[in-house]
Amino acid sequence: MSAELSGVEALLEEARLTASMPSHTERRRLREAANLSRAQVATAVGVGRSTIANWEDGTTDPTPPARLEYLRLLKGLAEIYPAPTAFEEAPAEPTPSESAPEACVPAPETLRGADGLAVQGRPGPCIRCGVETAYQTVDGRPMHAGGFCQPVTPQATSAPTPVFAGPVPPPSAAPTSVPMATRPQRRARSAARAQEDTTGLISRAVHEELERSAGDVEEALKALVKRAIPDVMTLFAETRATGRYDYTAYPALPDILKKPSKKDPDQIWEARPRFHHPDYSLRTPGDIKVTALDVNAAYLSALKCWLPIGKLEHSTGSDGVDPKRSGVHLITPAPWDHPYLPDPIGDRDEPGPLWVTDATLRLLQRLSSARYGLTENPTVHESWTSGATENFLDALRKTLTAARETALVQHETLTLEYIKAMYSKFISTMGESIHNREMIRPDWMHIIHSQAYANLWGKAYKAHEAGLDVVSMMGTDELHVTGDWRKVFTEGRGVSQMKIKHSDAKASGEYTVGKVSR
Repeated sequence: MSAELSGVEALLEEARLTASMPSHTERRRLREAANLSRAQVATAVGVGRSTIANWEDGTTDPTPPARLEYLRLLKGLAEIYPAPTAFEEAPAEPTPSESAPEACVPAPETLRGADGLAVQGRPGPCIRCGVETAYQTVDGRPMHAGGFCQPVTPQATSAPTPVFAGPVPPPSAAPTSVPMATRPQRRARSAARAQEDTTGLISRAVHEELERSAGDVEEALKALVKRAIPDVMTLFAETRATGRYDYTAYPALPDILKKPSKKDPDQIWEARPRFHHPDYSLRTPGDIKVTALDVNAAYLSALKCWLPIGKLEHSTGSDGVDPKRSGVHLITPAPWDHPYLPDPIGDRDEPGPLWVTDATLRLLQRLSSARYGLTENPTVHESWTSGATENFLDALRKTLTAARETALVQHETLTLEYIKAMYSKFISTMGESIHNREMIRPDWMHIIHSQAYANLWGKAYKAHEAGLDVVSMMGTDELHVTGDWRKVFTEGRGVSQMKIKHSDAKASGEYTVGKVSR
Protein backbone atom coordinates (compact mmCIF):
# COMPACT_ATOMS: atom_id res chain seq x y z
CA MET A 1 0.00 0.00 0.00
CA SER A 2 2.83 2.40 0.86
CA ALA A 3 4.53 1.75 -2.48
CA GLU A 4 1.23 2.52 -4.24
CA LEU A 5 0.84 5.78 -2.30
CA SER A 6 4.42 6.63 -3.10
CA GLY A 7 3.68 6.14 -6.79
CA VAL A 8 0.57 8.29 -6.55
CA GLU A 9 2.49 11.06 -4.80
CA ALA A 10 5.15 10.90 -7.52
CA LEU A 11 2.49 11.29 -10.21
CA LEU A 12 0.90 14.19 -8.36
CA GLU A 13 4.27 15.91 -7.94
CA GLU A 14 5.02 15.49 -11.61
CA ALA A 15 1.59 16.84 -12.52
CA ARG A 16 2.12 19.90 -10.32
CA LEU A 17 5.49 20.56 -11.85
CA THR A 18 4.36 19.89 -15.41
CA ALA A 19 1.50 22.32 -15.02
CA SER A 20 4.08 25.10 -14.79
CA MET A 21 6.66 23.77 -17.25
CA PRO A 22 9.00 26.70 -18.10
CA SER A 23 9.42 27.66 -21.73
CA HIS A 24 12.57 26.50 -23.48
CA THR A 25 14.09 30.00 -23.25
CA GLU A 26 13.37 30.09 -19.51
CA ARG A 27 15.01 26.69 -19.09
CA ARG A 28 18.23 28.05 -20.56
CA ARG A 29 17.97 31.27 -18.53
CA LEU A 30 17.69 29.33 -15.28
CA ARG A 31 20.69 27.13 -16.09
CA GLU A 32 22.87 30.08 -17.09
CA ALA A 33 21.74 32.10 -14.05
CA ALA A 34 23.07 29.29 -11.84
CA ASN A 35 26.26 29.14 -13.93
CA LEU A 36 25.66 25.46 -14.67
CA SER A 37 26.93 23.77 -17.80
CA ARG A 38 24.72 21.54 -19.92
CA ALA A 39 26.97 18.62 -19.03
CA GLN A 40 26.35 19.20 -15.31
CA VAL A 41 22.58 19.32 -15.79
CA ALA A 42 22.68 16.27 -18.06
CA THR A 43 24.59 14.26 -15.45
CA ALA A 44 22.20 15.30 -12.69
CA VAL A 45 19.05 14.27 -14.55
CA GLY A 46 20.52 11.24 -16.33
CA VAL A 47 20.51 12.25 -20.01
CA GLY A 48 23.05 13.34 -22.61
CA ARG A 49 24.22 16.93 -23.04
CA SER A 50 22.66 17.11 -26.52
CA THR A 51 19.30 16.25 -24.94
CA ILE A 52 19.56 19.26 -22.63
CA ALA A 53 20.48 21.40 -25.65
CA ASN A 54 17.38 20.18 -27.49
CA TRP A 55 15.18 20.91 -24.46
CA GLU A 56 16.59 24.43 -24.27
CA ASP A 57 16.18 25.35 -27.92
CA GLY A 58 12.68 23.90 -28.19
CA THR A 59 13.57 21.03 -30.51
CA THR A 60 12.10 18.52 -28.06
CA ASP A 61 10.34 18.57 -24.68
CA PRO A 62 11.42 16.67 -21.56
CA THR A 63 10.20 13.07 -21.48
CA PRO A 64 10.22 10.35 -18.80
CA PRO A 65 12.12 9.06 -16.97
CA ALA A 66 14.35 12.16 -16.75
CA ARG A 67 11.49 14.66 -16.99
CA LEU A 68 10.61 14.64 -13.29
CA GLU A 69 14.21 15.21 -12.13
CA TYR A 70 14.61 17.98 -14.70
CA LEU A 71 11.41 19.67 -13.53
CA ARG A 72 12.54 19.48 -9.92
CA LEU A 73 15.79 21.17 -10.86
CA LEU A 74 14.01 23.92 -12.81
CA LYS A 75 11.60 24.55 -9.95
CA GLY A 76 14.45 24.86 -7.47
CA LEU A 77 16.40 27.18 -9.75
CA ALA A 78 13.31 29.35 -10.33
CA GLU A 79 13.02 29.88 -6.57
CA ILE A 80 16.67 30.98 -6.39
CA TYR A 81 16.71 32.97 -9.65
CA PRO A 82 13.19 34.33 -10.28
CA ALA A 83 12.50 35.91 -13.64
CA PRO A 84 13.02 39.70 -13.60
CA THR A 85 9.81 41.68 -13.20
CA ALA A 86 8.83 44.47 -15.57
CA PHE A 87 9.95 47.00 -12.94
CA GLU A 88 13.35 45.36 -12.59
CA GLU A 89 13.80 45.23 -16.37
CA ALA A 90 13.02 48.94 -16.84
CA PRO A 91 16.16 51.06 -17.22
CA ALA A 92 16.92 53.02 -14.09
CA GLU A 93 18.76 55.71 -16.02
CA PRO A 94 19.13 56.82 -19.65
CA THR A 95 21.17 54.40 -21.71
CA PRO A 96 24.43 55.64 -23.25
CA SER A 97 22.81 55.79 -26.69
CA GLU A 98 20.05 58.07 -25.33
CA SER A 99 22.22 60.54 -23.45
CA ALA A 100 25.76 60.66 -24.86
CA PRO A 101 28.35 58.49 -26.58
CA GLU A 102 29.34 55.46 -24.46
CA ALA A 103 32.86 56.77 -23.87
CA CYS A 104 31.41 59.90 -22.30
CA VAL A 105 29.02 58.16 -19.86
CA PRO A 106 30.80 57.26 -16.61
CA ALA A 107 29.72 54.10 -14.79
CA PRO A 108 27.93 54.65 -11.46
CA GLU A 109 30.18 54.01 -8.48
CA THR A 110 30.52 50.37 -7.39
CA LEU A 111 29.65 49.38 -3.82
CA ARG A 112 32.86 48.24 -2.09
CA GLY A 113 33.73 46.83 1.31
CA ALA A 114 36.31 47.97 3.83
CA ASP A 115 39.01 46.09 1.90
CA GLY A 116 38.27 48.11 -1.22
CA LEU A 117 36.92 45.14 -3.20
CA ALA A 118 33.47 45.01 -4.73
CA VAL A 119 30.86 43.24 -2.61
CA GLN A 120 27.98 41.09 -3.80
CA GLY A 121 24.26 41.35 -3.13
CA ARG A 122 21.04 40.03 -4.63
CA PRO A 123 21.59 39.06 -8.30
CA GLY A 124 19.81 41.08 -10.93
CA PRO A 125 20.17 42.38 -14.51
CA CYS A 126 22.98 44.91 -14.86
CA ILE A 127 21.68 48.45 -15.41
CA ARG A 128 24.26 48.94 -18.19
CA CYS A 129 24.28 45.70 -20.20
CA GLY A 130 21.32 43.67 -18.89
CA VAL A 131 23.40 40.57 -18.08
CA GLU A 132 22.77 39.27 -14.54
CA THR A 133 25.33 40.14 -11.87
CA ALA A 134 25.50 39.97 -8.07
CA TYR A 135 27.52 43.19 -7.82
CA GLN A 136 25.77 46.53 -7.34
CA THR A 137 26.13 50.27 -7.22
CA VAL A 138 26.34 52.28 -4.02
CA ASP A 139 22.59 52.92 -4.26
CA GLY A 140 21.78 49.20 -4.48
CA ARG A 141 21.19 48.71 -8.22
CA PRO A 142 22.74 45.64 -9.92
CA MET A 143 25.79 46.49 -12.06
CA HIS A 144 29.02 44.73 -13.00
CA ALA A 145 31.86 45.92 -10.78
CA GLY A 146 33.74 48.87 -12.23
CA GLY A 147 31.46 48.84 -15.24
CA PHE A 148 33.22 45.76 -16.67
CA CYS A 149 30.12 44.44 -18.39
CA GLN A 150 30.06 41.00 -19.94
CA PRO A 151 29.64 40.83 -23.71
CA VAL A 152 26.01 40.17 -24.54
CA THR A 153 25.41 37.28 -26.93
CA PRO A 154 23.82 38.86 -30.00
CA GLN A 155 20.25 37.76 -30.52
CA ALA A 156 19.11 36.44 -33.82
CA THR A 157 17.64 39.22 -35.93
CA SER A 158 14.96 38.87 -38.51
CA ALA A 159 16.24 38.33 -42.00
CA PRO A 160 16.06 41.36 -44.33
CA THR A 161 13.45 41.36 -47.03
CA PRO A 162 15.05 39.62 -50.01
CA VAL A 163 15.39 41.42 -53.31
CA PHE A 164 14.08 39.13 -56.05
CA ALA A 165 15.33 39.27 -59.61
CA GLY A 166 11.92 38.17 -60.81
CA PRO A 167 8.34 38.78 -59.72
CA VAL A 168 7.43 38.44 -56.04
CA PRO A 169 5.43 35.26 -55.37
CA PRO A 170 1.78 35.96 -54.47
CA PRO A 171 0.76 35.59 -50.80
CA SER A 172 -1.42 32.63 -51.64
CA ALA A 173 1.50 30.65 -53.00
CA ALA A 174 2.33 27.51 -51.02
CA PRO A 175 5.41 27.98 -48.80
CA THR A 176 8.57 26.29 -49.95
CA SER A 177 9.32 23.23 -47.84
CA VAL A 178 12.54 23.35 -45.84
CA PRO A 179 14.59 20.17 -46.30
CA MET A 180 15.31 18.24 -43.12
CA ALA A 181 18.87 18.54 -41.90
CA THR A 182 21.04 15.53 -42.56
CA ARG A 183 22.78 13.68 -39.74
CA PRO A 184 26.19 15.27 -40.51
CA GLN A 185 24.52 18.71 -40.54
CA ARG A 186 22.83 18.06 -37.20
CA ARG A 187 26.11 16.76 -35.77
CA ALA A 188 27.94 19.87 -37.02
CA ARG A 189 25.31 22.17 -35.50
CA SER A 190 25.47 20.29 -32.22
CA ALA A 191 29.29 20.55 -32.19
CA ALA A 192 29.15 24.28 -32.95
CA ARG A 193 26.61 24.81 -30.18
CA ALA A 194 28.71 22.81 -27.72
CA GLN A 195 31.84 24.80 -28.64
CA GLU A 196 29.93 28.05 -28.12
CA ASP A 197 28.89 26.87 -24.66
CA THR A 198 32.37 25.80 -23.60
CA THR A 199 34.01 28.94 -25.01
CA GLY A 200 31.52 30.93 -22.95
CA LEU A 201 32.94 29.33 -19.80
CA ILE A 202 36.28 30.98 -20.55
CA SER A 203 34.90 34.49 -21.10
CA ARG A 204 32.70 34.25 -18.00
CA ALA A 205 35.68 33.26 -15.83
CA VAL A 206 37.69 36.26 -17.05
CA HIS A 207 34.86 38.69 -16.34
CA GLU A 208 34.21 37.14 -12.92
CA GLU A 209 37.79 37.71 -11.84
CA LEU A 210 37.84 41.21 -13.28
CA GLU A 211 34.77 42.00 -11.21
CA ARG A 212 36.18 40.44 -8.03
CA SER A 213 39.39 42.43 -8.42
CA ALA A 214 37.45 45.62 -9.25
CA GLY A 215 39.32 45.93 -12.55
CA ASP A 216 42.82 45.18 -11.24
CA VAL A 217 44.23 43.16 -14.16
CA GLU A 218 47.23 41.82 -12.23
CA GLU A 219 45.05 40.53 -9.40
CA ALA A 220 42.60 39.06 -11.89
CA LEU A 221 45.43 37.24 -13.68
CA LYS A 222 46.73 35.77 -10.40
CA ALA A 223 43.25 34.47 -9.63
CA LEU A 224 42.79 33.04 -13.14
CA VAL A 225 46.14 31.23 -13.02
CA LYS A 226 45.21 29.83 -9.61
CA ARG A 227 41.90 28.44 -10.90
CA ALA A 228 43.30 27.32 -14.28
CA ILE A 229 43.56 23.62 -13.33
CA PRO A 230 39.99 23.09 -12.04
CA ASP A 231 38.65 25.27 -14.85
CA VAL A 232 40.41 23.33 -17.61
CA MET A 233 39.29 20.03 -16.07
CA THR A 234 35.70 21.32 -16.22
CA LEU A 235 36.29 22.29 -19.82
CA PHE A 236 37.77 18.87 -20.50
CA ALA A 237 34.67 17.21 -19.03
CA GLU A 238 32.45 19.44 -21.17
CA THR A 239 34.26 18.52 -24.37
CA ARG A 240 34.20 14.83 -23.39
CA ALA A 241 30.42 14.79 -22.78
CA THR A 242 29.71 13.51 -26.29
CA GLY A 243 33.04 11.71 -26.79
CA ARG A 244 33.09 8.39 -28.61
CA TYR A 245 35.77 6.79 -26.48
CA ASP A 246 35.75 5.73 -22.85
CA TYR A 247 39.12 6.18 -21.19
CA THR A 248 40.92 5.04 -18.07
CA ALA A 249 41.78 7.99 -15.81
CA TYR A 250 43.69 5.91 -13.21
CA PRO A 251 45.31 2.93 -14.94
CA ALA A 252 47.77 0.58 -13.25
CA LEU A 253 51.11 2.06 -14.24
CA PRO A 254 54.24 0.10 -15.15
CA ASP A 255 57.33 0.98 -13.15
CA ILE A 256 58.90 2.70 -16.15
CA LEU A 257 56.27 5.46 -15.90
CA LYS A 258 56.92 6.10 -12.21
CA LYS A 259 59.62 8.51 -11.09
CA PRO A 260 62.23 6.77 -8.91
CA SER A 261 62.14 9.79 -6.57
CA LYS A 262 61.32 13.48 -6.62
CA LYS A 263 64.95 14.36 -7.34
CA ASP A 264 65.50 11.78 -10.08
CA PRO A 265 64.49 12.51 -13.68
CA ASP A 266 61.68 10.68 -15.46
CA GLN A 267 62.69 7.40 -17.07
CA ILE A 268 60.96 8.31 -20.35
CA TRP A 269 63.13 10.13 -22.88
CA GLU A 270 61.00 12.88 -24.47
CA ALA A 271 63.51 13.69 -27.27
CA ARG A 272 63.97 17.27 -26.15
CA PRO A 273 65.91 19.09 -28.88
CA ARG A 274 69.14 20.96 -28.28
CA PHE A 275 70.80 21.53 -31.62
CA HIS A 276 73.44 23.98 -32.88
CA HIS A 277 74.70 24.04 -36.47
CA PRO A 278 78.41 23.11 -36.42
CA ASP A 279 79.32 25.68 -39.11
CA TYR A 280 78.04 28.77 -37.26
CA SER A 281 79.23 30.46 -34.09
CA LEU A 282 78.52 33.66 -32.20
CA ARG A 283 82.20 33.77 -31.24
CA THR A 284 83.32 33.98 -34.84
CA PRO A 285 83.02 37.47 -36.39
CA GLY A 286 80.64 37.53 -39.33
CA ASP A 287 77.64 39.21 -40.95
CA ILE A 288 75.35 36.23 -41.54
CA LYS A 289 71.91 37.29 -40.27
CA VAL A 290 69.99 34.84 -38.11
CA THR A 291 66.35 35.20 -37.07
CA ALA A 292 65.05 33.61 -33.87
CA LEU A 293 61.53 32.32 -34.52
CA ASP A 294 58.88 31.45 -31.97
CA VAL A 295 56.27 28.72 -32.46
CA ASN A 296 52.90 29.92 -31.16
CA ALA A 297 51.07 27.74 -28.60
CA ALA A 298 53.32 24.73 -29.23
CA TYR A 299 51.77 22.60 -26.48
CA LEU A 300 48.25 23.50 -27.57
CA SER A 301 48.95 22.14 -31.07
CA ALA A 302 50.56 19.05 -29.53
CA LEU A 303 47.20 18.00 -28.04
CA LYS A 304 46.63 16.51 -31.50
CA CYS A 305 48.51 13.25 -30.96
CA TRP A 306 47.92 9.52 -30.55
CA LEU A 307 47.03 8.80 -26.92
CA PRO A 308 46.42 5.39 -25.31
CA ILE A 309 42.95 5.43 -23.78
CA GLY A 310 42.98 2.20 -21.80
CA LYS A 311 45.20 0.25 -19.45
CA LEU A 312 48.70 -0.22 -20.83
CA GLU A 313 49.62 -3.80 -21.78
CA HIS A 314 53.14 -5.21 -22.07
CA SER A 315 54.54 -6.74 -25.26
CA THR A 316 57.98 -7.74 -26.51
CA GLY A 317 59.71 -7.10 -29.79
CA SER A 318 57.64 -5.20 -32.33
CA ASP A 319 54.32 -6.74 -31.23
CA GLY A 320 53.29 -3.51 -29.50
CA VAL A 321 53.99 -1.35 -32.55
CA ASP A 322 50.68 -0.72 -34.30
CA PRO A 323 49.19 2.40 -35.97
CA LYS A 324 46.09 2.05 -33.78
CA ARG A 325 48.01 1.64 -30.51
CA SER A 326 50.09 4.07 -28.47
CA GLY A 327 52.22 4.12 -25.34
CA VAL A 328 55.93 3.92 -24.55
CA HIS A 329 58.63 1.78 -26.17
CA LEU A 330 62.13 0.63 -25.32
CA ILE A 331 64.15 1.15 -28.52
CA THR A 332 67.67 1.34 -29.86
CA PRO A 333 67.70 4.15 -32.44
CA ALA A 334 69.77 3.96 -35.60
CA PRO A 335 72.74 6.34 -36.01
CA TRP A 336 71.95 9.87 -37.20
CA ASP A 337 74.37 10.92 -39.94
CA HIS A 338 73.11 14.43 -40.76
CA PRO A 339 75.12 17.02 -38.79
CA TYR A 340 73.26 19.95 -40.40
CA LEU A 341 69.86 18.71 -39.22
CA PRO A 342 68.73 18.23 -35.61
CA ASP A 343 68.78 14.64 -34.38
CA PRO A 344 65.08 13.68 -33.93
CA ILE A 345 65.99 11.74 -30.81
CA GLY A 346 67.48 14.85 -29.20
CA ASP A 347 70.90 15.49 -27.76
CA ARG A 348 71.79 12.33 -25.81
CA ASP A 349 74.70 11.94 -23.40
CA GLU A 350 74.88 8.15 -23.65
CA PRO A 351 74.22 5.74 -26.53
CA GLY A 352 72.21 2.53 -26.27
CA PRO A 353 68.55 1.59 -25.63
CA LEU A 354 66.15 4.11 -24.13
CA TRP A 355 62.44 4.44 -23.42
CA VAL A 356 60.64 6.80 -25.79
CA THR A 357 57.02 7.74 -26.41
CA ASP A 358 54.81 6.81 -29.32
CA ALA A 359 55.21 10.33 -30.75
CA THR A 360 58.99 9.92 -31.00
CA LEU A 361 58.72 6.42 -32.45
CA ARG A 362 56.29 7.57 -35.12
CA LEU A 363 58.67 10.38 -36.10
CA LEU A 364 61.60 7.96 -36.40
CA GLN A 365 59.51 5.55 -38.46
CA ARG A 366 58.46 8.36 -40.77
CA LEU A 367 62.04 9.52 -41.29
CA SER A 368 63.10 5.96 -42.14
CA SER A 369 60.45 5.68 -44.88
CA ALA A 370 61.23 5.91 -48.59
CA ARG A 371 59.91 9.48 -48.68
CA TYR A 372 62.61 10.77 -46.32
CA GLY A 373 65.29 8.07 -46.20
CA LEU A 374 67.16 9.89 -43.44
CA THR A 375 67.72 6.99 -41.05
CA GLU A 376 67.01 3.33 -40.43
CA ASN A 377 64.08 1.99 -38.47
CA PRO A 378 64.81 1.79 -34.73
CA THR A 379 64.92 -1.60 -33.05
CA VAL A 380 61.98 -2.05 -30.66
CA HIS A 381 62.71 -4.30 -27.65
CA GLU A 382 59.50 -4.03 -25.62
CA SER A 383 56.45 -1.81 -25.24
CA TRP A 384 53.64 -0.75 -22.91
CA THR A 385 50.66 0.21 -25.09
CA SER A 386 46.88 0.19 -25.42
CA GLY A 387 44.31 1.01 -28.08
CA ALA A 388 44.64 4.66 -29.07
CA THR A 389 43.01 7.55 -30.88
CA GLU A 390 44.41 10.76 -32.34
CA ASN A 391 41.24 12.73 -31.65
CA PHE A 392 40.81 12.19 -27.91
CA LEU A 393 41.74 15.78 -26.96
CA ASP A 394 40.77 17.35 -30.27
CA ALA A 395 37.54 18.94 -29.01
CA LEU A 396 39.42 20.56 -26.11
CA ARG A 397 42.17 21.72 -28.48
CA LYS A 398 39.67 23.26 -30.91
CA THR A 399 37.77 25.00 -28.11
CA LEU A 400 40.91 26.55 -26.61
CA THR A 401 42.21 27.46 -30.09
CA ALA A 402 38.94 29.20 -31.00
CA ALA A 403 38.93 31.12 -27.73
CA ARG A 404 42.57 32.08 -28.28
CA GLU A 405 41.87 33.35 -31.81
CA THR A 406 38.98 35.46 -30.52
CA ALA A 407 41.14 36.90 -27.76
CA LEU A 408 43.84 37.81 -30.30
CA VAL A 409 41.35 39.64 -32.51
CA GLN A 410 39.93 41.52 -29.52
CA HIS A 411 43.39 42.20 -28.00
CA GLU A 412 42.39 40.52 -24.71
CA THR A 413 45.79 39.86 -23.15
CA LEU A 414 44.24 38.64 -19.90
CA THR A 415 42.22 35.97 -21.71
CA LEU A 416 45.29 34.88 -23.67
CA GLU A 417 47.31 34.36 -20.49
CA TYR A 418 44.42 32.47 -18.88
CA ILE A 419 44.11 30.13 -21.88
CA LYS A 420 47.88 29.53 -21.89
CA ALA A 421 47.78 28.67 -18.17
CA MET A 422 44.93 26.24 -18.78
CA TYR A 423 46.50 24.12 -21.50
CA SER A 424 50.04 24.23 -20.07
CA LYS A 425 48.90 23.23 -16.57
CA PHE A 426 46.52 20.63 -17.99
CA ILE A 427 49.49 18.88 -19.59
CA SER A 428 52.00 19.34 -16.77
CA THR A 429 49.64 18.06 -14.04
CA MET A 430 48.06 15.09 -15.78
CA GLY A 431 50.84 12.91 -14.43
CA GLU A 432 51.37 12.18 -10.75
CA SER A 433 50.67 15.70 -9.48
CA ILE A 434 49.20 16.84 -6.17
CA HIS A 435 47.58 19.75 -8.03
CA ASN A 436 45.33 17.57 -10.19
CA ARG A 437 43.71 14.51 -8.65
CA GLU A 438 41.24 13.90 -11.48
CA MET A 439 43.57 11.76 -13.61
CA ILE A 440 46.93 10.06 -13.43
CA ARG A 441 48.24 9.65 -16.99
CA PRO A 442 52.00 10.30 -17.07
CA ASP A 443 52.06 8.46 -20.40
CA TRP A 444 49.85 11.19 -21.88
CA MET A 445 52.07 13.94 -20.45
CA HIS A 446 55.22 12.43 -21.96
CA ILE A 447 53.54 11.78 -25.31
CA ILE A 448 52.23 15.36 -25.60
CA HIS A 449 55.64 16.78 -24.69
CA SER A 450 57.29 14.57 -27.30
CA GLN A 451 54.70 15.54 -29.89
CA ALA A 452 55.56 19.21 -29.36
CA TYR A 453 59.23 18.41 -30.01
CA ALA A 454 58.33 16.32 -33.06
CA ASN A 455 56.27 19.22 -34.43
CA LEU A 456 59.23 21.56 -33.96
CA TRP A 457 61.51 19.10 -35.77
CA GLY A 458 59.06 19.13 -38.68
CA LYS A 459 59.32 22.92 -38.92
CA ALA A 460 63.12 22.71 -38.87
CA TYR A 461 63.06 20.18 -41.70
CA LYS A 462 60.66 22.39 -43.69
CA ALA A 463 63.06 25.33 -43.34
CA HIS A 464 66.02 23.13 -44.34
CA GLU A 465 64.22 21.86 -47.44
CA ALA A 466 63.42 25.47 -48.44
CA GLY A 467 67.13 26.32 -48.44
CA LEU A 468 67.42 27.93 -45.02
CA ASP A 469 70.13 26.84 -42.59
CA VAL A 470 68.89 25.79 -39.15
CA VAL A 471 71.38 27.48 -36.83
CA SER A 472 69.80 26.21 -33.61
CA MET A 473 66.68 24.55 -32.26
CA MET A 474 65.74 24.21 -28.59
CA GLY A 475 62.81 23.78 -26.25
CA THR A 476 59.38 23.31 -27.74
CA ASP A 477 59.09 26.54 -29.66
CA GLU A 478 62.47 28.05 -30.61
CA LEU A 479 63.93 27.83 -34.10
CA HIS A 480 66.83 29.99 -35.37
CA VAL A 481 67.30 30.14 -39.15
CA THR A 482 69.19 32.05 -41.81
CA GLY A 483 67.63 33.55 -44.92
CA ASP A 484 64.14 34.80 -45.80
CA TRP A 485 61.99 32.78 -43.38
CA ARG A 486 58.77 34.54 -44.46
CA LYS A 487 58.87 32.60 -47.73
CA VAL A 488 58.57 29.42 -45.67
CA PHE A 489 56.35 30.34 -42.73
CA THR A 490 53.39 32.68 -42.37
CA GLU A 491 54.06 35.46 -39.87
CA GLY A 492 51.50 36.00 -37.13
CA ARG A 493 50.30 34.85 -33.72
CA GLY A 494 47.95 32.09 -34.85
CA VAL A 495 48.68 28.49 -33.90
CA SER A 496 49.74 27.67 -37.47
CA GLN A 497 51.96 30.76 -37.78
CA MET A 498 55.41 31.85 -36.60
CA LYS A 499 56.61 35.09 -35.07
CA ILE A 500 60.00 36.61 -34.30
CA LYS A 501 61.14 35.67 -30.80
CA HIS A 502 62.13 38.62 -28.65
CA SER A 503 64.33 38.35 -25.58
CA ASP A 504 66.41 40.59 -23.37
CA ALA A 505 69.59 39.46 -25.13
CA LYS A 506 68.18 39.92 -28.63
CA ALA A 507 65.51 42.61 -28.45
CA SER A 508 64.93 42.57 -32.22
CA GLY A 509 64.95 38.78 -32.55
CA GLU A 510 67.76 39.05 -35.10
CA TYR A 511 71.52 38.72 -34.71
CA THR A 512 74.62 37.87 -36.76
CA VAL A 513 77.00 34.93 -36.67
CA GLY A 514 80.17 33.93 -38.43
CA LYS A 515 81.22 30.79 -40.28
CA VAL A 516 83.53 28.40 -38.50
CA SER A 517 86.60 27.59 -40.57
CA ARG A 518 87.42 23.89 -41.01
